[in-house]
Parts: sequence; structure tokens; C-alpha cells
Amino acid sequence: MNKNVNNFSVSISVYINDNPKHFYEALKSIVNQTLIPSEIILVVDGPIGTETNKVINRFEKECSFLKVIKLKKNLGHGNARRVGLSNCTNNIVALMDSDDISVSNRFELQFNFMLKNPEVSLVGGQIEEFEGSINNIISKREVPETDIQIKEYLKYRCPINQMTVMFRKDKVLEAGGYLDWFCNEDYYLWIRMILNNNKFYNLRETLVKFRVDINMYKRRGGLKYFKSEFEIQKLMKKKGLITLYRFSLNIIIRFIIQILMPAEIRKIIFLKLARK
Repeated sequence: MNKNVNNFSVSISVYINDNPKHFYEALKSIVNQTLIPSEIILVVDGPIGTETNKVINRFEKECSFLKVIKLKKNLGHGNARRVGLSNCTNNIVALMDSDDISVSNRFELQFNFMLKNPEVSLVGGQIEEFEGSINNIISKREVPETDIQIKEYLKYRCPINQMTVMFRKDKVLEAGGYLDWFCNEDYYLWIRMILNNNKFYNLRETLVKFRVDINMYKRRGGLKYFKSEFEIQKLMKKKGLITLYRFSLNIIIRFIIQILMPAEIRKIIFLKLARK
């Protein structure tokens, strides 16, 4: 294990439906970084299976800097993020998802950027999406780089790949921190941080390999998901971030993709039009 440690935290959560093998690979990608954190805060969001517990027990023995917080019941992703963040002792915090893989120099790139750019509250990056094998890259989600570009892109789609972010904890908490919002707790947070005049940046490098399958595209549709997106758009309209015209157009597009399209067609649309 690399012993080059710096004062930043990594926050990650896991719950019963997460794949233990994928979870193991995610944790390995944290401890095998060129620059590893001083602490990993792992929130166990409710009861989990035996195999996932075995993964946690193994890493607890190997990593003296792993802190495990077990919740008695499942609180949901946004609330688990909130608990994890509250337990981070460093102000600079990186997020990690339980089934993705961070590239080996991700934290080094981001931590150095944060040190050199104290005016930036959050730095993210690009993701490569893979199916099955990590070598089977099927698409890349590219998000805009500069603060101005990010805030313009926000009017159309979420401008930050959440699983890539590193941010300043105090700035996140000033905006209210993570709040539960079905499948959009990240978008909701970015909006509130932008309203608080925070500056964002996305590195051009790929920072995370993101695991996808047909179930992901199923989750990106349905009435509950559409309602969540509708409320996000309504919030942006209320706060003056988008016009009535842009609000209406965004809702129409989302209704077509999330309600009218089957998951198989939605996957094609995402891969061909919403990715690069």
C-alpha cells in the first residue's frame, strides 16, 4: 500500500443491494492511489449481506485509516452522504461510489489542484463508462471545464460527475450539505452551492471508471424519477437560474426520455446523444 498520505478524507457508502465484488474493487482503487487519504469514512447504510461484511472486515484489518459507521436502517443515498461528510475530520473531502473505480492518480491530481486554487470549492472530472470488464469502455461522459461553462451547462443537465468530486467541506455545509432528493441529491447540492457563489472546476482527465448496465438505464426512467427531475427544474426556475422557456423545454425532453421511452431505447439515446 502506498504510504504517501495527505490531509484529505474519502467518503463512501454501501448498502444491501451493492455487489460485494464491485465494492471490493472500489475500495482497492482508493488504497492503491498515488496519493492516499488520511482517512476513509465508510457509511454502511442499513443491514448488509455476509459477503459485503467480509469485504469490510478485510479492509478494516488492512487499513488503519478506515472508519466504519453502521446505520441501523437504510436512510438513502443522500442521507448516507450527509452522515459520511459529518464524520470527515478534514476540510477537503473526496467522494467515492461503491461500485466504481478511481484511476490511480485521481486524488493526486485533485488534491494538488485544490491546494493551488483556494478559490475553487469543488473540482470534478470526466468519467469513462464500462460494461462488464473495465477494459470494455462503451462511452465517456464529458462535462465542461471552467466555472462559467459549468454554470451554463447546469441549465440543461447536471454539470458535475458526482462520483469524481473533491470539495471543501465547509463550503458544502454552508449550502446546507447533502439533503435527500430521489436520484438527484447531487444536482440539488450543486444548485445550492452555485446560489452561494461557489466556484467549480472540472479537470479534463478521466478520474473514474463508471460501471453501467441495463439496470442503470431503467433507474433513469419512470414516473418517480421524472417527478424528481421536474422538481429540480422547478427549483431552478424559481431561483432564476433558468427561464420559463428553458424550463418547459427541459421538462418536455425529460418526459419523452424518462416516461415514453423503454430502457433499451433510453440506453441508445444516452450512449449516442448524451455521451461522447
